[in-house]
Amino acid sequence: MRKIGRNDPCPCGSGKKFKKCHQGKEDALFLDGFDKAGIEEMGARITRLPPVDYGRSREMADGLDMAKIIGKEVGIRFVDFEAYAAMKLFGNGFERADSEEEKGGIFINPYKTLTADPKNVYLAISKGVDDGILIHEIAHVLDYLGGSQLVPGTLDPIALELEVPLEHLEHPEEFGHWLDYLKKKFDVSLDADDTIIAYLHENQLLIKGKEIQSRNGLILRAKSDRILRFLHEHSQELDQRIRNLPGYIGKRIYKD
Repeated sequence: MRKIGRNDPCPCGSGKKFKKCHQGKEDALFLDGFDKAGIEEMGARITRLPPVDYGRSREMADGLDMAKIIGKEVGIRFVDFEAYAAMKLFGNGFERADSEEEKGGIFINPYKTLTADPKNVYLAISKGVDDGILIHEIAHVLDYLGGSQLVPGTLDPIALELEVPLEHLEHPEEFGHWLDYLKKKFDVSLDADDTIIAYLHENQLLIKGKEIQSRNGLILRAKSDRILRFLHEHSQELDQRIRNLPGYIGKRIYKD
């Protein structure tokens, strides 16, 4: 995807500049290509997928008192990953089509299902989903509903425009809080990537959701650079933490 500048025409086709149209509302952008009937049909197709309970998915969802922890009566429903991927409803590039089986799960953009089923959010998970993947995706749900309100897979335009690593935007401080909460509640061992996120959260280095929502390039680049410097300075300690964990791909090299 090319970088979308503030003064570029908005990808929705409105004829307006991006800054005057969908900048800050990228998560809903793909819906503007559909009329109301099209949106409703798309949501209906997703919500008609049969529910699944792979791994500990149902146990975890049922174990969360959503009204208590986020103040909202919202349910989590799980559908088959391959069945969802086969529908090819990934939008216009703002929700990445990571459909490989080993990925294990994806938080379906709630704008797709809001009209058809406003009382639930949907996660697509694979048959082989493990506990680590489940709490990662459920942490995204809790972060969206009771945290930063950011949707993973919708922040690519901001990352490209501001030249900030996407992973720094998709895993804000609030996500780190929920990841830690779920890890402890369900006694789950994190994989290598989530251990890095947890390490940054422990050291209060994850970017706050409100800072990401502000789209202030100076602040976000400074925060991102601080993360990279910290990881570089603590690379030996971090490597010791993750070297025996699932997802370890060798010693990470972080540039200043």
